[in-house]
Amino acid sequence: MIELRHLKTLAALRDAGSLVEAAERVHLTQSALSHQIKDLEERLDCSLFIRKTKPICFTSAGQRLLALADDLLPMIRNAERDIARLAGGEAGRLNICIECHSCFDWLMPTIDHFRQNWPEVELDLSTGFTFQPLPALARGDLDLVITSDPEPRTGIHYVPLFSYESVLALGPQHRLIARKFIHPRDLSQETLITYPVDPSRLDVFTRFLDPANVEPAEIRTAELTVMMVQLVASGRGVAALPNWALHEYQQRDYVALRPLGEKGLWCTLYAAMREDQKNADFMLDFLGTARDVTFRNLNGIRSASS
Repeated sequence: MIELRHLKTLAALRDAGSLVEAAERVHLTQSALSHQIKDLEERLDCSLFIRKTKPICFTSAGQRLLALADDLLPMIRNAERDIARLAGGEAGRLNICIECHSCFDWLMPTIDHFRQNWPEVELDLSTGFTFQPLPALARGDLDLVITSDPEPRTGIHYVPLFSYESVLALGPQHRLIARKFIHPRDLSQETLITYPVDPSRLDVFTRFLDPANVEPAEIRTAELTVMMVQLVASGRGVAALPNWALHEYQQRDYVALRPLGEKGLWCTLYAAMREDQKNADFMLDFLGTARDVTFRNLNGIRSASS
């Protein structure tokens, strides 16, 4: 009665916390996912979770199936990985470049997992903060670029990893805390703290300030997220950063967070690779590992569609 797809669906429902998000993760419509769960409950003659609870509360039967999923799904994935290595060989090269300063938080655990599973793949990591990595990818100098700014290029394939909200971090006593959301003109009197990259590569400029023809009063740069947070907390400016990168600091009341615009500023992070490598077994496994690590460890992210 219990099929693999059922276990994947229940695990996604637990991890996502909602039917809508779970449906996106398993690539179903919300209606199809609801029907699948209802069908399983009818087969088992019991409910698996309590409706209209947030976070979702699973029954004893649902918890038992989740325990089975936690045991079985990793075993199946490991077996699939082993078969892929036997069929296609283990050797390969994965030179990765990131254009996102805050991505180190989840990329390093992803790389650690990947090294364990593909020890023969030559792995290297660099940053694209001082050069344009996409031309290097097209030339073959790089194999994978993590970017939030996809550029259409012949021979380059983009895979969405996840979506996140870029929010404004404010000091505990900042005047803008009274606002429900931030308007572009609010930043015309502020010192905006950013990573040391060109503004044309920052969403807060290209998608928030520039369309409104607004410039901050001053721009200050810092290399590390923790340095930016310290500056914000001490009242020396404000910073636009991914929601997941600020979750820990918000929990400690170092900073307050406000949406950029009434609807918020949602961005998507992509993995860029050459077309001829997009179906390589080790590449597919790296992308799968990245998704598993991010959705397990990052707060406030969403599934991203192609």
